[in-house]
Amino acid sequence: MTADLLPEHPDFLWRNPEPKTSYDAIIVGGGGHGLATAYFLAKNHGMTNIAVLERGWLAGGNMARNTTIIRSNYLWDESAAIYEHSLKLWERLPEELEYDFLFSQRGVMNLAHTLGDVRESMRRVNANQLNGVDAEWLDPRQVKELCPILNISDNIRYPVLGATYQPRAGIAKHDHVAWAFARKCDEMGVDIIQNCEVTGFIKDGNRVVGVETSRGRINTGAVGLAAAGHSSVLAKLAGFDLPIQSHPLQALVSELHEPVHPTVVMSNHVHVYVSQAHKGELVMGAGVDSYSGYGQRGSFHVIEEQMAAAVELFPIFARAHVLRTWGGIVDVTLDASPIVGKTPVDNMYVNCGWGTGGFKGTPGAGWAFAHTIASGEPHELNAPFALDRFVSGALIDEHGAAAVAH
Repeated sequence: MTADLLPEHPDFLWRNPEPKTSYDAIIVGGGGHGLATAYFLAKNHGMTNIAVLERGWLAGGNMARNTTIIRSNYLWDESAAIYEHSLKLWERLPEELEYDFLFSQRGVMNLAHTLGDVRESMRRVNANQLNGVDAEWLDPRQVKELCPILNISDNIRYPVLGATYQPRAGIAKHDHVAWAFARKCDEMGVDIIQNCEVTGFIKDGNRVVGVETSRGRINTGAVGLAAAGHSSVLAKLAGFDLPIQSHPLQALVSELHEPVHPTVVMSNHVHVYVSQAHKGELVMGAGVDSYSGYGQRGSFHVIEEQMAAAVELFPIFARAHVLRTWGGIVDVTLDASPIVGKTPVDNMYVNCGWGTGGFKGTPGAGWAFAHTIASGEPHELNAPFALDRFVSGALIDEHGAAAVAH
């Protein structure tokens, strides 16, 4: 079948070239962060002799295995800065990339169920407002007005005492985002090479000069690692360790329904979050499985518990049928914040540790990581997220923001 018969099929949005013998830079990982990094390397820094290497198919990892939530209402200044920059990029990218990836700013609510939740939520709202992030506190009546199907009665296990709300937050279609970045990268001359697994790194002393792949050796002047849960495996090949743990994270969707859920509702306390996709399916997720692993499926009890929580909060969902489940591999650091910057190997850089917040950070991470690779020095947005903070103790503890996968 020819490209003119299926002009919008993803296989025809970019070339599938053979790898060259040499590139100015190589990005390992063909997911959202890898593609966004390549895009901004080309657009912002004029680097087009670069390659994105993906061991499987484009965006077949976490990029296609998340729940698409986008927000920037993080507690600490450093986190709020990079996520808010990312949200501002999200707002302009559909036009810039010339691709409608269904970015919908329908808002995100995070419920409070205890007095402790209320205090922490109000603290977060105040911190957000100081950082120029749109954030509001809603009482139970306002919560009900915004999401009429939510149960706010006081005779349930976890009554709704209020919620934080970010109106500019929302969702986007994850695979369309990847295709949009890939198409623009290809237009600017970036090589996107699928089915190309990195099996080792070639070094001259302590400087990386190439990569060994399943399709042969490729020389390069710089390497950027953007492989999420497998970043620690690649780092080990390069001779250093990363302080991350990889865990399965699962979510599910229901059968299709008429529009009933107007926003995104999250509850850290009962570990569930729910939105409704553009086609009509309910998208639900929960926390990560407690064990480390690389399996792209999770444990049944996690699904069972998230369903129980969802039905209590949304009684209307009681008869909805689960259509399918899936799992991703999240990379979690000790402080629940990412690592974006230099590594102990010269000319090798890493972008990992986003845990459950990787999708929303896609454009902001790509922007800052591209600057770091192009200049050899971190951008002000990712400077606080250096690897050496785990030695200096300058941690950015966002466990409260990342307690549930969202």
